[in-house]
Amino acid sequence: MKARVTAVSIATSLVLSAATASLAQSQLPRPGQLPPPGGQAAPAKPYKPVSITAPATVTDPGLEALRKQLGVVVEKKDRKALAGLVVQNFFWMGEKGDRADKKRPAIDNLAKAIQLDGKDAPGWELLGAASADPTGMPFPDRKDTICAPADPTFSPQEFEALVKSTGTEEGDWAYPVQAGVEVHSGAQPNSPVVEKLGMHFVHVLADNGPPNQDSPTLRVVTPSGKTGFVSAEALSPLGNDQLCFSKEAGGWKISGFIGGDQ
Repeated sequence: MKARVTAVSIATSLVLSAATASLAQSQLPRPGQLPPPGGQAAPAKPYKPVSITAPATVTDPGLEALRKQLGVVVEKKDRKALAGLVVQNFFWMGEKGDRADKKRPAIDNLAKAIQLDGKDAPGWELLGAASADPTGMPFPDRKDTICAPADPTFSPQEFEALVKSTGTEEGDWAYPVQAGVEVHSGAQPNSPVVEKLGMHFVHVLADNGPPNQDSPTLRVVTPSGKTGFVSAEALSPLGNDQLCFSKEAGGWKISGFIGGDQ
């Protein structure tokens, strides 16, 4: 899916598979999965940090209940029960508009959008990640609709200037899931700490070294220009594909998906 631009985000839909610590594409990535850099990697050098505010948490009791219910459905991989959680007028917003086939059951459109069918289908894992994510952001084109995961709040103008000044691309940047993330001198978690990250964008390098299956790491450049390694689970990308939920008379249900274009 092409980059999507909102008041708070400049989006890409490419992510890092943390399980292999190699660069790949995916949907609804979990926290820690990151966008791969585009083209030739830019050299490591200092940069002016662009601050971010962490994505907003949605505390609606009804939505929380739906997410818990979805978690149970995912654990059992119960497609019939999942179908009962999806509205019939399900939408699938891709690069060229709504891709949902309105003549087919909503569950079929959801299954196609997130790759729910077949052996080792990734869709169940993606739904599990969505059920555990407490964040959300309004979908402006639909009333009472929340899409998750949410993007952080930041200045698009400052981010654009950061990308330009460093000779990088939007997909070369990620943000910490919390303040104080440790940057280590080596890929091993017990290696010395060279710096700690604040709540700002961080430059992710393409050269991450050999995969560490036990504790996947990413090689980054800090604002001071130092290079080091952070846990893959400690960083998150912008512009994830999103699962959407809508509040109706009968309560909250899964109502749509944004993304999925290859």
